[in-house]
Amino acid sequence: MNNIDSDRGGIVGKINRNVALAGAALLLVAILGMVAVHRFVAAEGERDLQQWQVRLGIVAASRAQAVGEWQDRQFATLSGLADNLSLQLYLTELSLAGGQPAAVTDQSAQAEYLANLLILTAEQSGFSAPVQGANVQANVSRVGVAGLALVNKQGEILVTTPGTPTLDSRLHDFVRGTKQGGRGVLDIYTGASGQATMAFLQPIFAVQGENRPADQVGAVLGIRLVGDDLFQRLVQPGETLNSGQTYLVRKSGATVEYLSPLADGTPPLKRALALDTSRLAAAGLLERIGGFGIFANYQGVEVLATSRGIQGLPWALIRSVERSEALAASDRRQSILLIGLWLVIAVVTAIIIAVWRHGSSVRVAAAAAGLQQSNAQLQTVSDFLRIVTDSQPTAIAAVDGQGQIMFANSKASEEAGVVASELIGKTLPSAMGVDKAKHLQRANDQAVEKGQPLTEWRVENRAEGRRVVKSDHIPLRADGADISGVLMIQEDITDLVDERERRARILRELVQTCVAVVDRRDPFSAHHSERVAEVASAIAKAMHMDEAAVETCDIAGALMNLGKVTVPREVLIKTEKLTDAELNMVRESVLTSADLIDGVEFDGPVADTIRQIQERWDGTGQPANLAGEEILSTARIVAVANAFVGMVSARAYRPGMTFDEAAKALMSGTSTAFDSRPVSALLNYLDIEGGRQRWAHFGISPQNEQN
Repeated sequence: MNNIDSDRGGIVGKINRNVALAGAALLLVAILGMVAVHRFVAAEGERDLQQWQVRLGIVAASRAQAVGEWQDRQFATLSGLADNLSLQLYLTELSLAGGQPAAVTDQSAQAEYLANLLILTAEQSGFSAPVQGANVQANVSRVGVAGLALVNKQGEILVTTPGTPTLDSRLHDFVRGTKQGGRGVLDIYTGASGQATMAFLQPIFAVQGENRPADQVGAVLGIRLVGDDLFQRLVQPGETLNSGQTYLVRKSGATVEYLSPLADGTPPLKRALALDTSRLAAAGLLERIGGFGIFANYQGVEVLATSRGIQGLPWALIRSVERSEALAASDRRQSILLIGLWLVIAVVTAIIIAVWRHGSSVRVAAAAAGLQQSNAQLQTVSDFLRIVTDSQPTAIAAVDGQGQIMFANSKASEEAGVVASELIGKTLPSAMGVDKAKHLQRANDQAVEKGQPLTEWRVENRAEGRRVVKSDHIPLRADGADISGVLMIQEDITDLVDERERRARILRELVQTCVAVVDRRDPFSAHHSERVAEVASAIAKAMHMDEAAVETCDIAGALMNLGKVTVPREVLIKTEKLTDAELNMVRESVLTSADLIDGVEFDGPVADTIRQIQERWDGTGQPANLAGEEILSTARIVAVANAFVGMVSARAYRPGMTFDEAAKALMSGTSTAFDSRPVSALLNYLDIEGGRQRWAHFGISPQNEQN
């Protein structure tokens, strides 16, 4: 009777300890669940921010390019004048005459012609504006705001258009300070009329000169108002954001100066804020051109913003959108997700507590009565497990917390060269040798440390050859308590790995052989397939596609032109414009490529990807008029890569586009020909991840590559 009471007391103590451990484990699980929920929601927010970074960056880059084109257009106007032979001849004669107009042949007629030329050019190009002030009959000068002027090499005005401002100290210093033989830009400033103004200077070289600094005989000075023809270039075509805006800023001493009109109605050059204004978007992005982040704009409103520099000018272009608009849907989704996961944790916790309390109320007597029966069942299960594990081709063993072997099946004993019963109680080094045990013990320690199963692969070099072993290390727990040991399962997968490597090698060699066959038949597009494969893989990786999708893009890009083997070679090497029949033959060759490999087994849908490359996002493509998400994502990626490589690759009969021209063409084709996501990923890879440098050689023609 005393023995029964003693056993019962031990059972009660064990139950109390288990209850305490279960309570602690429950609390830990709840805490870990809370942490995991918050990390998951935070990761979702980071993904949304990355998408906005790409979206704002594309717009900022296109607007910065438009501003640069505006500056190039001003110099193009002045260059047209500077290249005028009559103008060059006049200034050359004037320079040879020591600056004496009277010595110039037919001076008055030439001066009148040049004045008319300047007036016509100014009116056509925007270097003119109404003269400011009332036209009264009095000795009162009206204010000139814009115009064109010819200056000699001493910086003196020779001929001007009506309304050209006088050379005040600012303009005088600009003309004199511009390097001999070089262009000059006087940055935007508030002119005499109170309007935003800029000046440009283009050198004029002597007739039959070599455009050296010493050959400069004068210059064309252009002064113009800066208005809508520049500021409208900041407006994104098809703008869909209510709070999206693009503006220009520059650093001026200790302040940020806003150069363009602002959304709140502020005119150009009428707002400046201190550089050390807290979280100011313009200040932070001026210091870090190309950066992105969450800032406060000039009104103190929280915005997402990025910047781009303007070549040749100390300006930064800022593209921003209010955070409340950009991340409204994201914040709402995260809130719903957070509340939902918290509710799930609460419900699960309540259920566990209820079950735990019910289990703890079970009578001690019932537990003691079932103890003996459990022991008998455990022995039966143990015997059954040994029978089962001995029949497996894998080595199975279990070690306790001190690294001693508790269980080993017949395969494990065969590996160790020791009878299974003699392995029990031995340590891993004593049973298997120090070298082999070292790898197993390290994996066991990692599984115990992380508290979850761990899988490792290792290569063993033996006299008979390489052996690849996969080992699983599974932590063992006793009734939910601490980890008491590790179960090890080792499997010889050498044949499986060898076969997979052989299959991959054969497949890659087959792809390379097919690409080489196409290149030999179509020398004008040599390397096209391998470049499409390379660009498509880069886009897929930039979009965080899985490994199978990346491989599908790679192989489909490489094999898309395989069908050209059915196209007559005279069509492929033809440099004249193809007839409609010949063009259809080349287009149909893509579908032939898909048909040729339809029976080949790939890990991904390679044949269907090739078959859908000519489909268009708006549903007007071929062969099935698929639209939008109906088109495989891999086909959408390869279509963008194929278009990009075709644009930028040089051919024997034409040069390739620049990357900027190709990017502009792809952007114009989004939502019609292309999905915008792979286009955005490609542009991001070009500008952020070094794609321009990596693919610079695409612009070299095949003949030059051979040379």
